[in-house]
Amino acid sequence: MTTTAPNGINVDQLVQTIEAIKDRPEIAQFQFRAHTTWEGGGRSHTEIQGFHGAMQEDTSRSQPFVMVGDEPPVLLGSNAGPNAVEALLHALASCLTVGFVYNAAARGIDVRSLYFDLEGDLDLHAFLGLSDTVRPGYQAIRVRYHVDADASHDQLTELCDYVQRTSPVLDIVRNPVPVEVELAD
Repeated sequence: MTTTAPNGINVDQLVQTIEAIKDRPEIAQFQFRAHTTWEGGGRSHTEIQGFHGAMQEDTSRSQPFVMVGDEPPVLLGSNAGPNAVEALLHALASCLTVGFVYNAAARGIDVRSLYFDLEGDLDLHAFLGLSDTVRPGYQAIRVRYHVDADASHDQLTELCDYVQRTSPVLDIVRNPVPVEVELAD
């Protein structure tokens, strides 16, 4: 019998995935990929399709997902899409959403609504080459979540704490990740 939580999450499948990874840890290794092309000005076009996960190449996506990045006019762009630091806020909120809803389902918590408001503070001095002491990335990010669920305030706070400890994107934002950048031949 399949148990689908009101949150739309197949809890049985979630538990089976966890058990499979406990038995074979190598199943948990994934590699995600993106291909980005500059289109002029501040605009770029990113395609995301294949990835390697659960010990095989995934072919479930018949067409790539397309994401357009650009800058607002004040930063010399044409507003064709969010800029990269805005896309990061989206990635963070999306990851927190998945973690919150999946873990709520596993705990038997019915989430009726959930949304996040995010703000990031950024100083352009480093990006523009005007400072070697100002960090080029966000100086701070604030996340406020709003949830309507059949759980107490303490349960929701504990759930959010757990989600923060297990969120891949939050971890990427909070901790340095080795990144190699090289000119292709």
